[in-house]
Amino acid sequence: MKQLSILNLSLSFIALMLFWLVMSGKFQFAQIGQGILCAFIVIAVNYRLKHHSFYDDEMDDLAQLRFHYAPVYVLWLIKEIILAGLHVASVIVHPNRSVETYILTFRADLPSANARMILGNSITLTPGTLTLDITGDTFTVHALTPDSFGGIVDDSMPRNVLKLFSKEDRPVISDITFYHDADKLPLR
Repeated sequence: MKQLSILNLSLSFIALMLFWLVMSGKFQFAQIGQGILCAFIVIAVNYRLKHHSFYDDEMDDLAQLRFHYAPVYVLWLIKEIILAGLHVASVIVHPNRSVETYILTFRADLPSANARMILGNSITLTPGTLTLDITGDTFTVHALTPDSFGGIVDDSMPRNVLKLFSKEDRPVISDITFYHDADKLPLR
C-alpha cells in the first residue's frame, strides 16, 4: 500500500473540518477544538483501514478523482435530490396516487470500487430510492415509484459518476431487471 500523501491528508482534514463547522454551526474555541480532535481520530482510523484491501480495484489515494468536475457533480446531485424530494412529497400529499414499489438490479461498468460506492450513495441520497446491495458491479435498488428510478434507468446518474473518474462518455449500466413483486427476487 502507498503511504498517504500530505495532499491527501490535508484535503481529508479540510473536508472533515468544513463538514464539522457546517454541521455544528458554532465557532467557539471548544467546538473547533473538538472538531480538530474528531478529524484527527477519523483520519487515524481511516489510515488504519487503508492497510486492508477490501476490493481488488481500490484506490489508495484520490489521484483518479477528477476534482474539477466534483463541484459540477455535487450541484447536479443537489438538483436531483430536490426534484426527487418534490416527487416523493407529491406522492405523500396526493393519497389517490398509487405507490408501486419496485426492486431493480443492474450492472454498472465503473472504473473502481470508489466509483461504485459513490453511485450507491448517490442513489440512496436521492429520495424515493435506496441502494440495498452492491455485489461486485451488480446493484440492487429499491424504488418507491417507477418515476423514482428514472435517473438510473436513463443512465444519467451513472454517467455523471463516471465523469468524476474519466473523461469518456459511454453507457454505464446494463442488464436491468425489474421486480415488482418481492417474492420473485432471486435468492443469493
